[in-house]
Amino acid sequence: MSNTSPTLAQLEQKDTFIRRHIGPGKGEIEEMLSAIGASSLDDLIEQTVPAGIALPEPLKCGEGATEVEALNELKAVAQKNKINRSFIGMGYYDTHVPNVILRNVLENPGWYTAYTPYQPEIAQGRLEAILNFQQVTIDLTGLELASASLLDEGTAAAEAMGLAKRVSKNKKANAFFIANDVHPQTVDVVETRAEMFGFEIIKGEAEEAAEHDIFGALLQYPTSTGEVKDISDIIAAVQAKKGIVAVAADLMSLVMLKSPGELGADVALGSAQRFGVPMGYGGPHAAFFATRDSYKRSLPGRIIGVSKDTRGRPALRMALQTREQHIRREKANSNICTAQVLLANMASFYAVYHGPQGLKTIAERIHRFADILATGLTQKGLALKHSTYFDTLTIMVDNKEAVLNKAYEQGLNLRADLEGAVGVSLDETTTREDIIALFDVLLGEEHGLTVEDLDASVTTQGVKSIPDTLVRTSDILTHEVFNKYHSETEMLRYIKSLENKDLALNHSMISLGSCTMKLNATAEMIPVTWAEFGQLHPFAPLNQAEGYQKMIAELAEWLINVTGYDNLSMQPNSGAQGEYAGLLAIQRYHESRGEGHRNVCLIPSSAHGTNPASAQMVSLKVVVVACDANGNVDLDDLRKKAEEVGDNLSCAMITYPSTHGVYEETVREMCDIVHQYGGQVYMDGANMNAQVGITSPGFIGSDVSHLNLHKTFCIPHGGGGPGMGPIGVKSHLAPFLPNHTVVNIETAGKNCGAVSAAPWGSASILPISYMYIKMMGSAGLRKATEVAILNANYVAKQLEGHFPVLYKGNNGRVAHECIIDLRPLKEASGVTELDIAKRLNDYGFHAPTMSFPVAGTLMIEPTESEAKYELDRFINAMVSIRQEIAKVESGEWDATDNPLHNAPHTLADICDSDWNRSYDRMLAAYPAPEVHRNKFWPTVNRIDDVYGDRNLICSCPSIESYVEE
Repeated sequence: MSNTSPTLAQLEQKDTFIRRHIGPGKGEIEEMLSAIGASSLDDLIEQTVPAGIALPEPLKCGEGATEVEALNELKAVAQKNKINRSFIGMGYYDTHVPNVILRNVLENPGWYTAYTPYQPEIAQGRLEAILNFQQVTIDLTGLELASASLLDEGTAAAEAMGLAKRVSKNKKANAFFIANDVHPQTVDVVETRAEMFGFEIIKGEAEEAAEHDIFGALLQYPTSTGEVKDISDIIAAVQAKKGIVAVAADLMSLVMLKSPGELGADVALGSAQRFGVPMGYGGPHAAFFATRDSYKRSLPGRIIGVSKDTRGRPALRMALQTREQHIRREKANSNICTAQVLLANMASFYAVYHGPQGLKTIAERIHRFADILATGLTQKGLALKHSTYFDTLTIMVDNKEAVLNKAYEQGLNLRADLEGAVGVSLDETTTREDIIALFDVLLGEEHGLTVEDLDASVTTQGVKSIPDTLVRTSDILTHEVFNKYHSETEMLRYIKSLENKDLALNHSMISLGSCTMKLNATAEMIPVTWAEFGQLHPFAPLNQAEGYQKMIAELAEWLINVTGYDNLSMQPNSGAQGEYAGLLAIQRYHESRGEGHRNVCLIPSSAHGTNPASAQMVSLKVVVVACDANGNVDLDDLRKKAEEVGDNLSCAMITYPSTHGVYEETVREMCDIVHQYGGQVYMDGANMNAQVGITSPGFIGSDVSHLNLHKTFCIPHGGGGPGMGPIGVKSHLAPFLPNHTVVNIETAGKNCGAVSAAPWGSASILPISYMYIKMMGSAGLRKATEVAILNANYVAKQLEGHFPVLYKGNNGRVAHECIIDLRPLKEASGVTELDIAKRLNDYGFHAPTMSFPVAGTLMIEPTESEAKYELDRFINAMVSIRQEIAKVESGEWDATDNPLHNAPHTLADICDSDWNRSYDRMLAAYPAPEVHRNKFWPTVNRIDDVYGDRNLICSCPSIESYVEE
């Protein structure tokens, strides 16, 4: 008898990650290939991708590692980072992430794999958490209206400048004032934005602001060097001359300080990082942004508002500017189409968990330590630059370098960029031992000071480091939600109750076209919460960040290989910021050649709405290029428009495969036409999931692209953010990549300003993409693209007998997504795309992308992570919905009394004793057998969007309003 047991060598073969990431197994792939009429994956790719753009050789990203190998290797890299105690400040602070939030939000796929709440009926949990964030912002800033968060403090300040220009009544002014004591990285970002808008920047002492003819001003409170001063007269003086005043504030200080709103500010902004979000070498962190109610139509980003559902119950939704880029395009207030939702949620839960009294205790303890430190230093003869402060002291020293070096030797980082001084910022992690260590560094070990004696001295002397006129007297966080969940048991249940209201990837596939909701593997997520990555300040000396620099450099090398470019910037911290940074590089390139007059951007009519919105941010004029009947860019129209604008052509922005889900055969011709007229080609990276390993933007002929790491490269969407949008460029654009005023980036442009507050953007989530590429390797990355294309073609083939597939390539294939046309059905039955989207909720699915890029359609992207079983479940749901539409079409069901029109159905509907509908309750709630096994209940009925916009409420409603009539 032969021995059929496996050999040791066979048993030792790698358990590859590739088969974990890619949903369909070998047998399923063969079944799907047979169903669509392809003999192999290679055959499918040959039928789908134009031969002229196929890569001539494989990627060079190495062989795929196992999860264990990749984690061990990255851990060794991470340990090269040196985690000193950070007292650098400048808007970044160490913090304690409450463990109940760490485990149940940051590390929980129920929170981090959710998508932007475009389907609010199945997103009420994260919407409530974001509404809480808005309430925290409103309470602490003292202003009337807050957004759902922005990307970081620097970009929020730049957005405030844009708002000031839009709403200021000093219409003739073209100058914006920045006070000298604003954080330098913020100044850097704002100056870069101003340059592109053609605004003049005036810098000076805050008190000088009103002396200039300006449309707005930016002040810091407390100042970057720590001073707490009354800026109300400065604000009033600027406003008297019709200027708008934005105040960048520290959120924790506002627990103790009079709010910017009470001081008269028009806008308040800043970072919520120190509310329980790790520093992470610069991000991701949620920026807060608040303004007056009268400026609501000019507010950048998203707002969560309270509306009502069809049962009259309060229900939350995105208000006013939902996807405004796709509606207003180049006339949008901003190109920001996202928020930092996961981080805003963490900050809001931090406020809920601690409550007003807990926050006050934390703030008072931080401030008390600052008083103790200041008292000891002054007793021993050191001078402070300011006599007022909250948590930051600027200490005058004669031997600055010696002090800094001694601090480094003791494992402490002080602020190092001040002339003749060092900065020390304290935070909630500061201990008594830290204070003594600071005395040792600043005074020498023989200082003889004790924290206990100094604490008593502070009390007896009545230290007044916050002026009486600036002590907060107004209440904060009075809403019940901030005064109820202070035990871990109650907090855990509150977080879980919100999670249960949300459909995320841990429940079912989310087939959003152009959004690539693929697996965010646990092994990829684990390093994010390692202390070696989480506790590093973005301005720590580079020799303390060797692990980060090695990881970033290796990831950049892989991405350069994947894209076919020559250089890369990791700084942009969203796809929209990547677009902005790429267009900025193009404009700077033209200017360097004496062609700064080039100011026209050609954009196909099918483009993502952020494209024209980003173009206007660098003052480009948008000229729209038509698409033909097959959804392809009309080459004749492109050539005609390029010829018409001639020497004024700056660039064209194209998406590949197209937004219509097709590999256009003429893409190289498009690039050639633009280059012929001296323009540059910007390729939107939204659809890189259909390129990796098969073709690349650089090989096709484009000059610059952004990469949505939160799409193709597995960073999770987090309910609407975080994201990362690094840009790859050809060598001629490399000298124009963004740099940073605090930390010089060797691979960037020498005189180029920043586009984000931190040098490497949201660095702490880069390990996710690093792990993905490391584990997939070259072969796995290509296979992921192949299976993404297979899954999309399988869905298209199975649905095309029920719904028309709008666009296909030459061989009848789609790329990684397909668009089904609902317009004929809508005309015949009255059933809308919205009805179908909401009915899918009853089947346990998030709807595909609705009415983009074509109104009256659904764009479906299944991704490579979904197995055939899940694809079939979705297909069956769509076929079942088509049969329901037929009943409306035939008149069997009334036009309004049918499960489509009334979807989604809630438990309140099904349990209503007054069920008066003509269809069965079971059909409403359980329309398919699979639903019985894993029912997801929407918690509200269809939401009234019009009511929500007409009755804009963006703060927490009273608990009584949730009691059903």
